[in-house]
Amino acid sequence: MAKRLARPSPNGTSSNGLSPNGTARGGPSTAGGGSLSEDGIHPIPAGRAARPDGAPVAIGEYGRRWGWDAPLDAYNHQDLPTYVGPTSFSHLPWIEDPSELLARNVDVAIVGAPYDDMVTHRPGARFGPRAIREAQNTAGGLNSLQLDVRPFEELTVVDAGDANIVPARYERGHAMIYRKVLEVAGTGAIPVVLGGDHSITWPSASAVAEVRKPGSIGIVHFDAHADTAPDSWGQLSGHGSPMRRLIESGAVLGKNFVQVGLRGYWPPRDVLDWMGEQGLRWHLMREIEELGAEAVIDRAIEEALDGPDAIYLSVDIDVVDPGSAPGTGTPEPGGMLPRELLRAVRRIVGKVELAGMDIVEVSPPYDWAESTAALANRVALEAISALAVKRRDGATVRHVARLGRAKVGAAVGVGAGR
Repeated sequence: MAKRLARPSPNGTSSNGLSPNGTARGGPSTAGGGSLSEDGIHPIPAGRAARPDGAPVAIGEYGRRWGWDAPLDAYNHQDLPTYVGPTSFSHLPWIEDPSELLARNVDVAIVGAPYDDMVTHRPGARFGPRAIREAQNTAGGLNSLQLDVRPFEELTVVDAGDANIVPARYERGHAMIYRKVLEVAGTGAIPVVLGGDHSITWPSASAVAEVRKPGSIGIVHFDAHADTAPDSWGQLSGHGSPMRRLIESGAVLGKNFVQVGLRGYWPPRDVLDWMGEQGLRWHLMREIEELGAEAVIDRAIEEALDGPDAIYLSVDIDVVDPGSAPGTGTPEPGGMLPRELLRAVRRIVGKVELAGMDIVEVSPPYDWAESTAALANRVALEAISALAVKRRDGATVRHVARLGRAKVGAAVGVGAGR
């Protein structure tokens, strides 16, 4: 239930129209009185409305006739229904300024990467971040039934907004994603990036790797596809190549990659040979079918902990069977169940040091009843909840930022013109 913020009424009743003993108030209310709600929403005194500038305006006889002059509750923004007010993830505060992220000691920051210029099949993932933010029907202080934790009570979580992206300028888009994630990760917060096509993992994970130096990161990658193509029709930055770019650029070592859920009819033999030469480890969907998801995730966690100092988790929503997640650009039948993916995310985040993560390839134009966007939303919430358990149990969640307070943002040119 959402929290109701009671406000005193000038006639002695509570703000929900009840007298102190719980009985309904009688007679019309009078004008005047009222006080600010906890989050600073303007008061709505009995018998008054308010203009946008907060100036009161009389309700009038018509309003009094229908009882619309009664003192009313005001709810803080996070306790409102998710379809009311600005669209942020879980109605969290929208804070784009990295210096403010530092000042608040933010643990986790949602970042949008509304970019799909690098798709090779169905477009639409540029609309993914907004759809993922909107695909939630619960508000207020969330309670994870899976982990018995109230994530927003244990952690400071905000929505840091979107990377400054415009269409048709693909190189600029990747640069802006890199800068945005670098800003956020540089404050010590864990970035949870909402894509976008999978090409965004190249700049996003590279930014996290840069902040974590001299330490190293590994990548646990859920996907139907390996995304290790040398190129796509000559394009090196496509959504089929981010993992190859990360390895060839030196941002992440091949031996620190673990992939789960691969299936279908790609990649070809020569790409698989290259993956083997780089030391990548991967688990086909066939393994999950034969051994069960639990056993395969156990192995993936063991491999993820073998080498890197921290883990970047990348979840392509097409790892899930398109019967459950149809809203994606390159669907591949025969994938994981939603519950298998959500449990896997909880377990992995609970075991490794999470440096950052992304959730990509949600394409709302192909979705049905928000089922894909809702799953992506829950992937983020499961990861945040697993981090909350760590914090509750005394573990450190935030990274000790390499960039100092004055350097964050200045290093990459914070501002609308960057």
